[in-house]
Amino acid sequence: MHTPHHSSAGWLPVDAIPIAIAILAIGAYATGVVISVRRGRGWPPHRMALFSLGVAFGAASVVGPLADAAHVDFVMHMWTHVLGGMIAPLLLVLAAPVTLALRSLSVTPARRLTRALRSGPARFISHPITALVLSAGGLWMIYLSPVQHSMQTNPLVHVIVQAHLLLAGFLFTAAIIGIDPHPHPPRRVMSAVALVIALASHAILAKYLYANPPATVSLAQARDGAQLMYYLGAWIEAAVVVVFCAQWYRSAGRRIRPSPHSTSAGVA
Repeated sequence: MHTPHHSSAGWLPVDAIPIAIAILAIGAYATGVVISVRRGRGWPPHRMALFSLGVAFGAASVVGPLADAAHVDFVMHMWTHVLGGMIAPLLLVLAAPVTLALRSLSVTPARRLTRALRSGPARFISHPITALVLSAGGLWMIYLSPVQHSMQTNPLVHVIVQAHLLLAGFLFTAAIIGIDPHPHPPRRVMSAVALVIALASHAILAKYLYANPPATVSLAQARDGAQLMYYLGAWIEAAVVVVFCAQWYRSAGRRIRPSPHSTSAGVA
């Protein structure tokens, strides 16, 4: 039996908390933009739009009509996975929130943030392999365990799992194509390997769900949801691949481009 996210008496905390977090996140980002501009360091307007959309998609996966429908419809459930676990992380990473924070914070908080980014735990959790395990491994655990059924019957479980997918997706996307400062950047080859494994894992899971529906899901809904996961997920993954290859290409170009000093020395 589906437990609704809200009642006629008003929103329950399970709805109010994500909404409050979304509003605070967008407000904090907008404040950072204003501070950065006032300090004479402009900020691309499209990044504000990317961040707002990312937060909105993340919120829509846990609150509102789509989230409510996800409790009774596996296809809608898969939409929440794609929106909250794939599209939202990509948009948030491209919005470069850490870069904005470092620009807008005062000296002491900015130094503390920098030290946190350079810490051992941050290095471990931001490594592509760690992020891969949290993201791809978490998906397999959800669909091969009773967690998926609990998401349908318990709104709080749904919110917690979607929060995990959003955070894990953000970590993985940032590890692969992050444009924020990375004190311990991984080797491109390592990132490429992690990306290929993630693409394969997502595709295999979609095909598995197509052939082996969860116990509480009809065959028709399982197949429709699995196809949504496979095909729409592939488009989002293609966008990540394009950005990753473009970054690698630019990085290789900078390494092989001769410096002006070496060129002038060679002419002399």
